[in-house]
Formats: sequence, structure tokens, C-alpha cells
Amino acid sequence: MKLNKTLFRGLLALLLPVLSQAQDATVSSPDQQLKVSLSVTEGKPAYTVSYKGKTMLETSPLGLKTNEGDFSAGMKFLGKSESTVEKRYTQQKIKKSEVHYTANKLTCTFENAQQKKIAVVFQVSNNDIAFRYELPAWGERMSCVVESEATGYRFPQATTTFLSPMMGAMGGYARTAASYESGYAPDAPLGKQTSRKEGYVFPGLFHIGKDGWVLLSETGVSSLYCAAHLGEASADGLYTVAYPDPRQNNGFGSTGAALSLPGITPWRTITVGDDLKPIVETTIPFDVVDPLYEPSQEYRFGRSSWSWIVWQDNSMNYEDQVKFIDLAAALRFEYILVDAWWDTRIGRDRMKQLVAYAASKGVGVFLWYNSNGPFNDAPQGPRNRMNTSVERKKEMKWLQQAGVKGLKVDFFGGDKQETMRLYEDILSDANDHGLMIVFHGTTLPRGWEVMYPNYVGSEAVIASEMLVFSQQVRESEAFYASLHPFIRNAVGSMEFGGVLLNKYLTKSNKERNQRLTTDAFQLATAVLFQNPVQMFGLTPNNLTDVPAFELDFLKNVPTTWEETVFIEGYPGKYSVLARRHKDQWYVAGVNAEKEVLKLKLKLPMLAGKKVRLYQDDKNRETYAKEVEVGKSGELKMELQPGGGFVLN
Repeated sequence: MKLNKTLFRGLLALLLPVLSQAQDATVSSPDQQLKVSLSVTEGKPAYTVSYKGKTMLETSPLGLKTNEGDFSAGMKFLGKSESTVEKRYTQQKIKKSEVHYTANKLTCTFENAQQKKIAVVFQVSNNDIAFRYELPAWGERMSCVVESEATGYRFPQATTTFLSPMMGAMGGYARTAASYESGYAPDAPLGKQTSRKEGYVFPGLFHIGKDGWVLLSETGVSSLYCAAHLGEASADGLYTVAYPDPRQNNGFGSTGAALSLPGITPWRTITVGDDLKPIVETTIPFDVVDPLYEPSQEYRFGRSSWSWIVWQDNSMNYEDQVKFIDLAAALRFEYILVDAWWDTRIGRDRMKQLVAYAASKGVGVFLWYNSNGPFNDAPQGPRNRMNTSVERKKEMKWLQQAGVKGLKVDFFGGDKQETMRLYEDILSDANDHGLMIVFHGTTLPRGWEVMYPNYVGSEAVIASEMLVFSQQVRESEAFYASLHPFIRNAVGSMEFGGVLLNKYLTKSNKERNQRLTTDAFQLATAVLFQNPVQMFGLTPNNLTDVPAFELDFLKNVPTTWEETVFIEGYPGKYSVLARRHKDQWYVAGVNAEKEVLKLKLKLPMLAGKKVRLYQDDKNRETYAKEVEVGKSGELKMELQPGGGFVLN
């Protein structure tokens, strides 16, 4: 039987795309719900992601470009290996203290046109994907520079986005940008965000129509690589991984990554769910990294008072800092943070006296530092103490001798490998001297809670200082707070500096900078925002002008958690979480809507129990009372606009 030529050509036209895109390898999660498929089409490696049979990521590119060759095109698939990964670990500083991680692992080896090999490794656990590139030595070539990535994420057209623009280099206050302090646009249509040639920071949240949610980020970034972000979206919904702007750090340092071979890239992470629970509860940023050094001592976490946020620069004097030490002691807080200018306005000799006074009250001291001198114009001191090894080690020796417990280091302004090296050097040297580190004016932490034992948090968010400086941010406070559990705080510790109980965010507590959220909202953020050391924005007058039950709550609220459970919410509208510290559950929620929010919460962890409720009445005045949760675990709740609640 002769085959009609026209019919043959038609069949061939249909079959060729299928043949050319044949799947070379697949890997699924242990529960078989999450699936990654890899293929090579016309020499270009790519992958797709599906969850419960629904497409989460369409065909998305893989690959690198290095100064030793292109590994994004002209590639040949050589083979694969499969295995499983199981890991149990304990970590106090994240949302869950005991973690059992299990994943299926797929390693695919490719070869470029010059017959140089590269591997792509995927680890797929229930709801989470982590993947990275592994580069071998190529004959005598034992080093290379990774110049760019083809790695991308192509979303279905029904997707809406929750993205924060990358700030322009050498902009902002005293040329300290780019720090991660831009807002998020909620539910923006794919590719319709405000055009940003700089791209968007990690993490990014994506709503895949009616099919589910995807959270993108990266982890495992150390001194051995640069940090990355998402480039501007293409018209067909593709976001590619982008490296730092060459203008960052005053133009100093390269934008790619210098690798010793064999070498590895950081992990790209993809968290997937048909609802938001896996997004909020994910531990993938920590599951695939390990400690880089041992802690020099057992670090103590907790709460801190902080004069600068409300009393500002004028509070940088000995007398005012004594008042905030006394405030910390009265509230049973573990620390006080002394902010910028202490080196000139208090001085080193008197600072030793202040640290001794704090110790006599059972309060430890954190001190502020400018991260560097040559990369920005910020005048605040101490300057030029953290950016060179000689000065840094001398300074940290003095800090240890003085009895200081930790540092807040500010004004980094970049994601280059040069800056990642500075972060790591500060952390490593600080550990040698028993010092904890908080970063401010900074990038996103990328697995650092596990990698660096003395790391205790980063800002990387529109934080409490902007509530003092901006009316627009005050008006949006509840909106931003409702986002953080789903995006920024989902992937790393977030040092927000919140719980502000002054009615006006001024030292006089009157006339300007009116706070627009309720006291119950502020108490809720103490639980909703996760960071092992929390710098709270209380002031000495709060000891007498705030209801005693609110202070009693703050005297006991923990900052570390054994368990975190998503209850319900929607980013930009409202959020309700439950966290457990030892045997005590705390449930907290905030309402970003303009109307009263009526909820019927399912709280099985509190079923049949009597608990204390902190909530707002119809006049937005905060009260406390005892309530009993029904045996079914259901509890009806009404949240006022800009209000919140806590149960414990």
C-alpha cells in the first residue's frame, strides 16, 4: 500500500515536534504529586514542572555561559543517575525546629559542542524543587567564570504575580541601594508589572490561575558565588535568572561568579502547591544547605529594645540608652540595640560602662556598624571597621572584651560575589569572637540561618523605619504585613523592627506620624513575623501609657518556634498563622482589608482549650479576655480594618 505523500508530510509535521522534544528524564516527589521533566530540543536543555497533573511551569530553559564555553546551546544529553536523599536536622532559628527532609534526586549530564561536560541536579521533595549546576574540571582547566545563566521560569498565561522590583544601583539614601526594600504589586497580570529593566528580587510569588501557587527563590549563596534575581519578564511569561548590575558597589567587583573547579552553583528553589499552605510552611531554603562552621558558643536569641526607631538620632547619648536598658529589663527583654553614631556621641570608654550597666540588669547589647567606607556615602559611624580583615578583627576583639553580644551591620547595597564575600567574612570573624550578626540595608538571606550559626536575621523588606519616614508606608502597613508570611518571611528570617505601640511615631507621641494600625495588630506581628532576635519599637513611656495586659504579652512572647502552621489568608488581604513554642501555641492574624473581616478559623491545636484572646472592639480599641475553643477546633473571629488578634 502506497502512502499518500501529502498525508505522510502531514504526519511528519505532527511527529517532528514530539520527537524533537522527547523527554530525556523525569523525576517526581516521594508522594508522586510534583513532577519535573527534562528534555533537550535542538541542543537547548529545558524542563517543565507539573503538580497533580497540572502545568505549573511550561518549557523553561536551563544552562550557563562561562568564559570557558557555552552550556546553554549546542548541548547533548549524555545520561542520568537517580537516587534518594534523606536528612534530619534541628534548627532553632527557622519556622520549624525539627525537620525531616526526603527527596528524589536526578542528576543529568550534558556535553557542549566542545565536549565539555556539565551536570544539572534536581532534588524533588513533596511540594519543593531545588536544582543546581555542577561543573567538573575540564582537563587541565581548574577554574572558570560563570558569566550568565539561561535558567528561566516560563509561567502559563493565566498566572498573576507578586513581585518586588530590584532597586537601581547606587541610588537611594547616600547611594546605598540596591537593598531589598521595594514594595510588592499584588496579583499583577503576567508581564504587566511596572517595567523594570533591573528585574525583580527573590523571592517571587506566582498564582497559577485556579491551579495553584509557585514561590521562586534561591539558597546556598556563600562567598563562592554572586546572588541572583529575576530579570524582566518576556512577553510569553518567561523570567530568567539575572546576575548583579555592574554599577553596584560603586562599580567595584565583577557581576558573575569565579569558580574553582569542580564547582557548584547555588540552589534555585521552586515551592509548589494547590493552596498556600506549602508556600508558608516550606523549609526548602534550609533543607539543602549545611553549616559552614561550628558555633563558637551557644547563642541566645530573644527580644530587644531599640531607641532609634522612634527617638531617632538624638537618642544616641548615654542617658537615653540607660532608659532603654531599663525598658528592656522591665519587659524581660534579652537585649538592647544601640544604633548609629554611638562611636562619637557616646564613645568607646562610656560604651564599655553602658555594656556593664546593661549586664547588671540582665540585658545584652547589640551595636550598629556601617558595613564599609568605599561603597557608599553614608556618614553614620562607626565606618571603615567591617570592610577590611585587619580592622574588623581588631574591632571584634574589642567588642568581645567589652562584653557586646552582637552587631547590626548596615548599608551593603549589592549582590556581587565581592559583597557575598564581605557578608561571610563578617559572620565568620564575628563567630570567632562570640558575636551574633543582624544585617540591615541588605540582600535576602539565602539559607544563612543554617550556613552561619551566629547569623540572626536580615531586614531585606520595607521595614519599620519607613513607617516613621513615609505616610504612604503607614497607610500600607497592614497590606505589607499580610504579604510577608507568603513571600519574604517564607524563605528567611526577617528583622522588621516592629511592635510600635506609640499612637504617634515620635518621641513626644503626638501631632505627627500617626500610627494607623491597632495595638492588637502590632501584638500580632510579634508572632506573624519570624526572626530569632526581634528588635521591638517600644519606648519608655509605653510602660505607663499602654495597657498592662499588652505589656504582659510582650514580656512572654517567644522569638523561636518549634512549629509553624498556615491557618488561612491571601497575600495582600489577610493572614492567619499558628506557631508553637515548646508546648504553647500562638495564633495570630492581621486584616489588610478596608472592611471588617469575618472568619471561621479551624484550630485543631486549640480544640477544647481555654486561651487568652487579644483583639480589637468595634472602636478599634484593643482588649484581652479568656475564650474557649470548641471541641471541633472552630472559632469565629472578626478582625477590624488594620486590626489583628492573638490567641495563646
